This record gives sequence, C-alpha cells and structure tokens, in this order.
Amino acid sequence: MDSATTDSRTPYDDPQPPAQLRESCRAAGDVLALRRDLNTMAAAAARPAPSIRFEDQPQGLPKRDLDMLAAAEMLAAALSLELD
Repeated sequence: MDSATTDSRTPYDDPQPPAQLRESCRAAGDVLALRRDLNTMAAAAARPAPSIRFEDQPQGLPKRDLDMLAAAEMLAAALSLELD
C-alpha cells in the first residue's frame, strides 16, 4: 500500500484554522522582510567607512536656509508637543 491510499487528506487539507494560517503567513513575511533588511545591513557593513578627513569633505557648498518655525514644529512633533 502506498501512502496515497492510506492518507485520506488531500494536499489542500490543513488541520489549522484559517486565522492561524493567516498569522503564520504574516510571521513568515516579517521574517523575510527582516532577512532582506539584514542582507542590506550586511552589504553596508562590508563597504569601507566614509572618510572623516576635512580634505575629503565637499567644499564650497552653500548653507541651507533654516526655517525656524518649521524646525520648531518638527521638534514639537517628534516630542509629541503641541505649539499654539
């Protein structure tokens, strides 16, 4: 007797309820996303470190304008504060 005749389940039968299967799929997706992030981090770690020497930094770049109100709003949002 082969296993196909002794096993009454079809290939699509699953003893777990759909909610548990859905959660397993979400967990697998999270692991795969983490693995992709770990591969990206490993590639970044293998690259040489950027230079901190003054000579290697770009020179002659104009300073960016700083909007004080926008900066205060960004800080307040980051700290969960309300400015009125």
